[in-house]
Amino acid sequence: MFTNRFLAVAVVSLASVAALLSADESGWKPLFNGNDLDGWTQKGGKAKYRIENGEIVGTSQPGTPNSFLCTTREFTNFILELEFKVAPGLNSGVQIRSHAYDTNSEVQWKDKAYKVRAGTVHGYQIEIDPSARAWTGGLYEEGRRGWFHNLSGNPAAQKAFKQNEWNKFHIEAVGDSIKSQINGVAAADYHDSMDPAGFIGLQVHGVGKRTNDLEVRFRNVRIKELP
Repeated sequence: MFTNRFLAVAVVSLASVAALLSADESGWKPLFNGNDLDGWTQKGGKAKYRIENGEIVGTSQPGTPNSFLCTTREFTNFILELEFKVAPGLNSGVQIRSHAYDTNSEVQWKDKAYKVRAGTVHGYQIEIDPSARAWTGGLYEEGRRGWFHNLSGNPAAQKAFKQNEWNKFHIEAVGDSIKSQINGVAAADYHDSMDPAGFIGLQVHGVGKRTNDLEVRFRNVRIKELP
């Protein structure tokens, strides 16, 4: 009798754990299928993007501006996770809620007009910065207002980035709140409502006239959309 009751409790417990794990993982969708760039399109500069070992590899090119591999659809509220590995000397970043218009555009924000040229990618960027200042995970606005939340006052996040290794971003965009984590350490935490939706993009920063190819790699790119 005792054995039967114990087994019954164990089965129920295992079922409960399985249900919790399933609920935790529900809603996640891959943004990159590991085989091709279906669902993505390139904007901005002419850096090279290719698929290798199930990873997106962005390679710098001389004489071209910042390049972005962007999702073909827009996202509003979501949690985004991905892993990246960047070469020392190459700046990069992950665009969220971003845009690039076919014609020149202008937006008014707090009594100031911001003009953006046609084709220019602009919007929120979670920074990938392997330089000595170590602002990987900080929040920057590409093509418009600049830095919102750098990591100069967050030494724990500055130390979390691993040079020459795979790193993980956890990014939350809900309403006017944007938060980021680098390898599980809280980084940016900012509120801004200019862009409630937009595409996601993977940046290869311009390198001027440098001719040595520098690479940034991305893998396990997934998203959970929220109400």
